[in-house]
Amino acid sequence: MNSSVPLTKYGAELLKAELHQLKTKERRIVIDAIAEARSHGDLSENAEYDAAKERQAFVEGRIAELEGKLGAAQVIDPVTLDAEGRVVFAATVDLEDLDNGQKVTYQIVGLDEADLKLNKVSVTSPIARALIGKYAGDVVEVQAPSGPREYEILEVKYI
Repeated sequence: MNSSVPLTKYGAELLKAELHQLKTKERRIVIDAIAEARSHGDLSENAEYDAAKERQAFVEGRIAELEGKLGAAQVIDPVTLDAEGRVVFAATVDLEDLDNGQKVTYQIVGLDEADLKLNKVSVTSPIARALIGKYAGDVVEVQAPSGPREYEILEVKYI
């Protein structure tokens, strides 16, 4: 990975916690499972051994992926941002849907930390792309799967 991966401070902490869990707990569990399966004898027809080796490949691959992302991460703490009210990565934005008057709040985050249930949208999502660079009071049109939608930006926060 040559390019930097934008992450919020919270997102970086989540990835670090997952990496720690994989290295300290999951790796040991997999090693023990492989040792247990080897003790059963013939490895050519040992489903437990095959499953343990497959799990080991997954764990080691995920460790490498997380180390790469964290190594290339550009960690952004929204509290330290001074974007003068402009919507930027890590900003929290209050919106009003102009079609139905419904209000919603989203934080713009990195791809790995996006979770719509937590109102965290990926910086690459259509709504985030429409919001970036705009200010409170601006109206944006978002190309949603159900068709174009218009939102008014009510407030931009760096929390």
